Amino acid sequence: MKSMTGYGRGEAVLNGRSITVELRAVNNRYLDCTVKLPRIYVFAEDAIKTTVQKRIARGKVDVFITIGPSEAGDVSISINQPVADGYYAALCALRDRYNLRDDISVSLLARFQDVFLVEKAKEDLEAVAADLRTVLELALDDFETMRAREGNRLCQDIRARAGTIAALTGQVEARAPGIVADYRARLSAKMEEILQNTQIEESRILTEAAIFADKVAVDEETVRLRSHLAQLEQMLEQEGPIGRKLDFLIQEFNREANTIGSKCSDIETARYVVDIKAEIEKIREQIQNIE
Repeated sequence: MKSMTGYGRGEAVLNGRSITVELRAVNNRYLDCTVKLPRIYVFAEDAIKTTVQKRIARGKVDVFITIGPSEAGDVSISINQPVADGYYAALCALRDRYNLRDDISVSLLARFQDVFLVEKAKEDLEAVAADLRTVLELALDDFETMRAREGNRLCQDIRARAGTIAALTGQVEARAPGIVADYRARLSAKMEEILQNTQIEESRILTEAAIFADKVAVDEETVRLRSHLAQLEQMLEQEGPIGRKLDFLIQEFNREANTIGSKCSDIETARYVVDIKAEIEKIREQIQNIE
């Protein structure tokens, strides 16, 4: 199980080019990937997003890519012949017109703007994209390590809270028979008080108690709640994204807890239900961080 939040970094020097990739992710319902890289390398954006999609299922992911200058060997310098000829002709004309000393030299011409052409060699776009993906994979590996570590912590917390829910469910189940017995005793005492010396029909008491027992019976709900707890444990053992499945399952937890709460007329049981719902809500909050 992995968290949706995390940070990863990768860096390397490939083909004379220094590349740094940083990943940052926060919670999001779906995958939303944003890539920020130098404008001249924007052609690689789709390849980067595709690589991210293969490793990350959900979350708002920001990818930051920094690319240093390539080695000087990728640069070619040549003479801008027309410009150099123009400067030389102008210098010669100046010399002849004013009868100046002829001191025209290479160093003099080299000082003039645009005499030399500096050209960057054409880059192999596929090779550049491949280098970016290589460093991106390093960042993703670091990112996955952090997400797995956080996911393990979330898993432990959810398991602990599920254990608390199971214990509270046991308390509700243990309390259920006593609720009916208490009601029967109260009903009998009330009828004796009202009817005083009149003989009370035991069958009537039993009938009323049976009706009440049917109304407050929560055995079906507690059985389903325990079934959901078993499903939760199975999901926590699964590999791959499980956040959405857990989100649906926790809704079922809430449904059963609400039904138990609506049926209970006992203060002690009501307290158990409140505690169960509190643990369910805490699990729901944690699930929002799971991929």
